[in-house]
Amino acid sequence: MRLVLFAPNVHTGGGLTLLQALLRAQPQGMDLRLILDVRAKQALAVSEGTQVSWTEHSARARWHAEKLLAAWSGPGCTVLCFHNLPPLLARGARVLVYQQNRLLLQRTPLDGYPWKSALRLRLERWLSERLRGVVSAYLVQTPSMASSVRQWWRGEGCPPVRVVPFREPMAIAGEALTKSWDFVYVSDGEAHKNHHRLLQAWVLLAEQGLRPSLALTLGPRHAALIADAEALARRHGLNVHNTGPLTRAQIVDLYRQSGSLIFPSTLESFGLPLLEAVDAGLPVLAPELDYVRDVCEPAQTFDPQSPVSIARAVRRHLGAPEPRVPVLPAEQFWKSLTDRA
Repeated sequence: MRLVLFAPNVHTGGGLTLLQALLRAQPQGMDLRLILDVRAKQALAVSEGTQVSWTEHSARARWHAEKLLAAWSGPGCTVLCFHNLPPLLARGARVLVYQQNRLLLQRTPLDGYPWKSALRLRLERWLSERLRGVVSAYLVQTPSMASSVRQWWRGEGCPPVRVVPFREPMAIAGEALTKSWDFVYVSDGEAHKNHHRLLQAWVLLAEQGLRPSLALTLGPRHAALIADAEALARRHGLNVHNTGPLTRAQIVDLYRQSGSLIFPSTLESFGLPLLEAVDAGLPVLAPELDYVRDVCEPAQTFDPQSPVSIARAVRRHLGAPEPRVPVLPAEQFWKSLTDRA
């Protein structure tokens, strides 16, 4: 049986990490054909003899990739769509969609996204709806993601939704490294990653006399966010540093130099850094959301919409809980009305 792995837009983040693991574990003798993003070429190890087509980053190239997929697929063939979307043209094949993007299923407002990203997400939401009739099964990473797919389908006829998480465990072993960071946040700068509220929490902590160190991993695509973080750090004396994008080996070292993972993302299908932090033996501070408890037991949780809640979770973790507001008896309240102070 032929299997066509279709991933024409997977080149960064957790999707790339999972694709790397998948290709490294490719069974010998499998009739596998690959349609991959050329931007990921240096990061992917393709087995010798495997037929592969590298797709450029353009609408025209993407259309050609869809036509090639249609030519390679057909009855008796399985198509694994690893980029969240059903195929435009492939017919007659068994179509599996590995659904990794919750943004396509939930009508989360896109106001905080750059206009190009928001436009792409709206188009992908529309395509997910229009093309879903060709899907034989959805593959997802967590039970909460399976529930999201079924709710999004709305009604009868939803194809099977299978929970099949996989990953390549991180090799953390090595000589001890100096702890340079109290907290690390391994993430890109998309709006749902919630960096702005995290930085607001760090400002609140500084105003309370706490300045824990925090390492971010933002790349040049999020230059405006990096500039905002640097400006806040200068204005409030925050101990916040951006490492820039890192290789997998560098991320391992970053975990080994960190005390805890803080992960304020409001929306994830998997949350791979949560599992990586567990591999590294790091405590995890994360939202009280389903995607978190699907994969780990956090040391502290918080409301990701509230910088105050994030700051309080950090204070608890550091052993510096906030004093509670004293509640007065009613008599004291009446007395306070006459106080001139």
